[in-house]
Amino acid sequence: METDTQLAGRTAVVTGASRGIGLATVAALASEGVRVVGAARTVTPELRETGAIVVPMDLAAPDGPSQLIERATSELAEDLDILVNNAGGGADSHGVTQGFLGFEDGDWQSWFDLNFLVAVRTTRAALPSLLRRRGSVVNISSNVARMPHAGPVPYTTAKAALTALGKALAEEFGPQGIRVNTVSPGPVRTSMWEAPDGFGADLAKEQGISQDELLAALPAHMGMTTGRLIQPSEVASLVTYLVSPQASSFNGADLIIDGGAIKTV
Repeated sequence: METDTQLAGRTAVVTGASRGIGLATVAALASEGVRVVGAARTVTPELRETGAIVVPMDLAAPDGPSQLIERATSELAEDLDILVNNAGGGADSHGVTQGFLGFEDGDWQSWFDLNFLVAVRTTRAALPSLLRRRGSVVNISSNVARMPHAGPVPYTTAKAALTALGKALAEEFGPQGIRVNTVSPGPVRTSMWEAPDGFGADLAKEQGISQDELLAALPAHMGMTTGRLIQPSEVASLVTYLVSPQASSFNGADLIIDGGAIKTV
């Protein structure tokens, strides 16, 4: 049975919108009648096909997030109802399979810039607009924030920081009408795993197997009882629910969508 999300006519900014979870989120929100601004460093034809307002922007630049929000509110000609902080992933695939001692200060800085500080800066820029509309923020973290051994340590700890940020913002701004929630996916069929120059490719090479073999074995290796990787559209559906009035009592939540990989309570 279909239900009305009551999102038609609302406005949103989605970062990291060119592919994967970001692209699926743009499409899902647009299908509900949301006026979406999709921001990406590299604009893809698929993003343009969603009908979103497309803003090319390098959010890793310190002033990129503030420029994005200024441009978005100008293009929309009104304030924001929704912010989805999705930008993140591998800052540089080189050496990502190394342990703690394999990362220098510059590596840590680039991973934290992309996976944590971009969300900090974008949220800070958007909050005045969101406050006027009593809006909603969703941060896309990862289940490895709870399993920091399960990936490159700068990435997993940056995602842990992002998850903590969501809790802090929900506490501070909840009384002012802002809801801030986190979605923490497990392995999703995105370029991080599937690209020939991404983390999945590096991991397969280290293990001496093909990338296809790695992806086939990954669900079992990660303890995913569903036996398959997550589709970006599944994450996008959860985000769409969280930003809708139907989820008006969700604030400060961290919703895990990982096929049962995390076994602890």
